[in-house]
Amino acid sequence: MEGDLIKPLGIRPAIAGDAAHIHALICELADYEKLRHEVDATAGDIGRDLFGPNPRVFAEIAEWNGEVAGFSLWFYNYSTFRGRHGLFLEDVYVRPPFRGHGIGKALIVNLARRCVAEGLARFQWSVLDWNTPAIEFYESLGAKMTPEWLGCRVEGDALKKLACV
Repeated sequence: MEGDLIKPLGIRPAIAGDAAHIHALICELADYEKLRHEVDATAGDIGRDLFGPNPRVFAEIAEWNGEVAGFSLWFYNYSTFRGRHGLFLEDVYVRPPFRGHGIGKALIVNLARRCVAEGLARFQWSVLDWNTPAIEFYESLGAKMTPEWLGCRVEGDALKKLACV
């Protein structure tokens, strides 16, 4: 029967049993971005922070024919200018064998729908300046690059030093 056809793509909220999958996807993404040396997170960290008693970060899993194909990881932020919350996409990643099926777009559209449904002010993310394929993909979805806004980060010893000022 036609109604019994299984769609190859499914997107669902991550569950505690996905922590190891999410960690593996994060490591694959870090390899792609040549930043694996920066990954300190463990599957246990992911499990604690996404599925503990007070999660502040969330994830969706994309499955292609039942196999984990990618993920998105996000959290709420706040715009003082807009006076409303927004959503910040920390990571979106699709494994190479699954690319070209619209999975990345589906993950982003899923979060855009959440933003609209929840009345959020905006949907934001960052992209590495050398990642031309991702930039072109995001622009094709209507995203505008914001070169006037530079990312700032304080971590490690610099963070400890700043905390002691």
